[in-house]
Amino acid sequence: MPEAIEVQDQESVNYTPIQRMRHSAAHVMAEAVLELFPDAKLGIGPAIEDGFYYDFDLPRALTPEDLPDIEQRMRRIIAGKSPFNRDRWPREKALEYFNAKDQLYKVELIENLPDAEVGIYTQDTFLDLCRGPHVQNTGEIGPIKLMRVAGAYWRGDEHRPMLQRIYGTAWFTQEELDQYLWRLEEAMKRDHRKLGRELKLFYLSDEVPAGVPMFYPRGEMLRYLMETYVRETQEKYGYQHVWTSHLGKVHLYKTSRHWYTYRENMFPIMKGEQELSEDDAYILKPMNCPHHITLYKSQLHSYRELPVRYAEFATLYRYEKAGTLTGLARVRSLTQDDAHVFMRPDQIQEEFNNAINLTLEVFETYGLTDYWVRLSLRDPMKPEEYIGSEEIWNTAEAVLRTAAESKGLTYEEGIGEAAFYGPKIDFMVRDALGREWQCSTIQLDFNQPENFELEYIGEDGQEHRPVMIHRAVTGSTERFMALLIEHYAGAFPLWLSPVQAMIIPIADRHIEYGKKVLEQLKSAGIRAEIDTRGERM
Repeated sequence: MPEAIEVQDQESVNYTPIQRMRHSAAHVMAEAVLELFPDAKLGIGPAIEDGFYYDFDLPRALTPEDLPDIEQRMRRIIAGKSPFNRDRWPREKALEYFNAKDQLYKVELIENLPDAEVGIYTQDTFLDLCRGPHVQNTGEIGPIKLMRVAGAYWRGDEHRPMLQRIYGTAWFTQEELDQYLWRLEEAMKRDHRKLGRELKLFYLSDEVPAGVPMFYPRGEMLRYLMETYVRETQEKYGYQHVWTSHLGKVHLYKTSRHWYTYRENMFPIMKGEQELSEDDAYILKPMNCPHHITLYKSQLHSYRELPVRYAEFATLYRYEKAGTLTGLARVRSLTQDDAHVFMRPDQIQEEFNNAINLTLEVFETYGLTDYWVRLSLRDPMKPEEYIGSEEIWNTAEAVLRTAAESKGLTYEEGIGEAAFYGPKIDFMVRDALGREWQCSTIQLDFNQPENFELEYIGEDGQEHRPVMIHRAVTGSTERFMALLIEHYAGAFPLWLSPVQAMIIPIADRHIEYGKKVLEQLKSAGIRAEIDTRGERM
């Protein structure tokens, strides 16, 4: 779901002009709904990416047939050009007013605000708790369209009441609105869940847990082609492929600290044969790094051997909430093209450049040419929140900037967004419809080598601590497959197509000859199928 800007909880909101207009449209929608349902209880109504929404507690469930009526009322209100008037009320006055109106959600919002005064906006006969900003009058709201109704827990808490959320969109011109609606329609046609069924790529069954896709032969071939290409490219860049188990012991994840920070996203533990304590219990692997670290630590390493680059197409299990699961884009069983580089501190720049070059080559091969990167950096005013020396941090952050600039990459810096153990770079890819997908990540890590007491023997014969890079090129095979399906609308490049040739006999008497052609194509290394169904063309 797009990130909401909850204006009720913020003193100052830096809205763009279109966000300001959409925020105002949300208020107009609330006024229209109150005309239809005078006893409606109002939640919040922020601007979001590409539109707005408002949450309502209503006496009955809304249907799609209600939206045109609400829309018509909104257009009448907009045509009235009522001004948006801002006021400041003492908390007591606001509480008294909204209590009298039986607006319990507004009362809760006010009670949670620390200020002695609260913001109030009115337009026409409608009054709402809000800190703005808004347009000057309703007439400045452009073309609107109400999109859908969905359920939403109050304050996002599944233990609170379920409200009805109406989503809408607003644009400056009709042309912009029409273009947006076209993109939505095109996105529905390209939806990987729809095309996945039509192309016989994968299946989501109620007979297995939610978020665990199964792949038909064509889907498995697509996976194989994707993974084979990335495997061969990684080997070209000096990576060695390893294999680690789907299971680990709790002790392993306690050492890595994931047990304490990621526990709610892990599957329940399983009893081991020789379990003496919780540490000995088994658990489905949620991430690879502790396993690759274990492989590294099992052997002695000289400074001459570094960097050691381990890569793996590993199946991971993450207990994502059911409501967040989306086809292949968000699953509980995922295949990650994960890699970990163990290196000397003086190799950071070389290895970052190596990982970035690998990523860019993969993007180019897949025809993904529209992307930008985000650099997550430390807050220099809070050095106590990070581990690792000032010198290494300076080097690492300079490497990220230099690498992005030398490659001509568009990038943004997120100051203070770095993890305490190191900075990172995320690649955001835009598909054919301009939608953004987070794909590759390159993360520097000073922490796990400390947690696991990793070492290498330096040129001086002494033990030294290596530095790590966590790196994934496509993120997960499943999510990247969803991206490719939607980006290409199912029409994959020939090298990536699970079926490169389809033989269609015109009549039954041609089937035997068609089968001979099929064998000839397969012998030539062409992925071919024959369609012997008796359907009309």
